Amino acid sequence: MKTLKDAKVGDTVTVKRLHGEGPVKRRIMDMGITKGVEMHVRKVAPLGDPMELNLRGYELSVRKADAEMIEIE
Repeated sequence: MKTLKDAKVGDTVTVKRLHGEGPVKRRIMDMGITKGVEMHVRKVAPLGDPMELNLRGYELSVRKADAEMIEIE
């Protein structure tokens, strides 16, 4: 299983599945990260946390802990 945490800078990935429960999963979905959406990894901070994504026409920063819950293709 490959997660968003494993994606490298410059990769364009598609969300396959969201893991997590309740409010955590809802928060990820509220940010626009849903099944089938394409995301481009723009930057990763020097220590790897957070990572900056471009999806649905806007930029979003996601923590490593949240990125581990997003399964990608």
